[in-house]
Amino acid sequence: MKPLVSVIIPLYNMERFIQETLSSIIVSSYPNYEIIVMDDGSTDSSLSIAQQFAASHPLLNIQVLTQSNQGASAARNNAISLAKGIYILPIDADDLIAPQYIEMAVKVLEQSTEVLVVGCEIEMFGLRNKRVKYPNFSLQLLARKNMIAAPSMYRRKDWQRAGGYCQSIKGREDWDFWLSIFANGGKFVRLPIVGVFYRVHSDSKRLRTQRYKHQLIDTLNKRHANFMERYLGGPLHYHRSWSRFINFFRSETIVGDYADWKKGEVLHAKRNILRNYNGFISKQFATPSLWRGIIYGWFCKSKAQRSYEYAKRIAGLTPTPVAYREIRYTGILRQSWYVCKQSECKYTFNDLIHNKSFHNRTEILKAIGCFTAELYKRGIFHQDYSGGNILFNEDGSRIEMIDLNRIKFYHHIPIKKGLKIFERLNIDKEALSIMGTAFAQELGLDAEYVINYIITHRWKKHIKQGITNLYD
Repeated sequence: MKPLVSVIIPLYNMERFIQETLSSIIVSSYPNYEIIVMDDGSTDSSLSIAQQFAASHPLLNIQVLTQSNQGASAARNNAISLAKGIYILPIDADDLIAPQYIEMAVKVLEQSTEVLVVGCEIEMFGLRNKRVKYPNFSLQLLARKNMIAAPSMYRRKDWQRAGGYCQSIKGREDWDFWLSIFANGGKFVRLPIVGVFYRVHSDSKRLRTQRYKHQLIDTLNKRHANFMERYLGGPLHYHRSWSRFINFFRSETIVGDYADWKKGEVLHAKRNILRNYNGFISKQFATPSLWRGIIYGWFCKSKAQRSYEYAKRIAGLTPTPVAYREIRYTGILRQSWYVCKQSECKYTFNDLIHNKSFHNRTEILKAIGCFTAELYKRGIFHQDYSGGNILFNEDGSRIEMIDLNRIKFYHHIPIKKGLKIFERLNIDKEALSIMGTAFAQELGLDAEYVINYIITHRWKKHIKQGITNLYD
């Protein structure tokens, strides 16, 4: 049996057209489909006309449902949530489809899982009569132009993955939806037939939504910042065709949900600026030199991006990452921020070392030693594992590390290299012995070997600097 297709029709005050739309669907050459009409609180006879049509075709699988007025996106989402089909085909209540469209679209989707969406050629009729000319599909072009018609077929599981249609957008919500569908790539196929007849009339949404252009673009940039950055080098601009050119000279990347980049109490204002605002910590990195700006802009990830991505990768070992932001000029990185949630750990390792009467000091040192062993086991090497970058709570039950942009990840770390993580800790012999023993026990190593190696390595590293009292 052929897979079930759910044809979804949001309906609002389309009493003049809904019967014709339904009639075009039921003559489809494809045998296995259901029709779900979701009336969005119509104030005319649309609902009763749809109900009468369904009643007059009892052998067909037609459901006519109603909801309070919430908009076309909500109507689509609510209807699709009740759909049983593998494939979804949304149709506006004033459009028509060709008999062979569903059958041809299903065939393409069945042949390849790489194809996420199947569309067709569109012909306008009514106030305008012409064939819609679409350019060749590309994700880069999709970032600045809605080039997939709303009545295109996709898999229901991809609707779920995309989170449905955005209900806060007033028009062109299908564009936002396609950006969500193709967030991680994929293929689109446009059938070489006129499969949809788009009716243009005085109440057409196409005519009504032009005024929402700025709101739409702002929303798309917020919801699809990664997509825009990947394919446009920055945000979509109001002059959409010029977006990539504009972004070449000034581009801004924002990943994550945060807007208060320069707000809050300044906690640290030397090379980097650290701020605390409403439970979030933002770190504004120092402006790089021109040469480093070129490197970060064109050849490698910025400190902010690395911090964010590494924090995601080592979740649970560092304060929860929230967002990062980058600003470039002609592709050269000039400013960057990283934001995380404020940690519950209010003490640093330096507090522990400088205060030998710290409550439960020995147990906390042991816990930090075990934490360091856990990093080793997971192949995590922090190149700046220093006193200010290790945090802990009052009883040592929670330990975190910060300043993540200099982390390296390995499949396996040789033990001698792994022990070098201690070299930046300003630590006395007593504390070293406690931490080193805990580290060794956690990994099943000889504690004496571990402690002696750390002492020897630190001595060799710092003797040239004239530091002879490391362990006094």
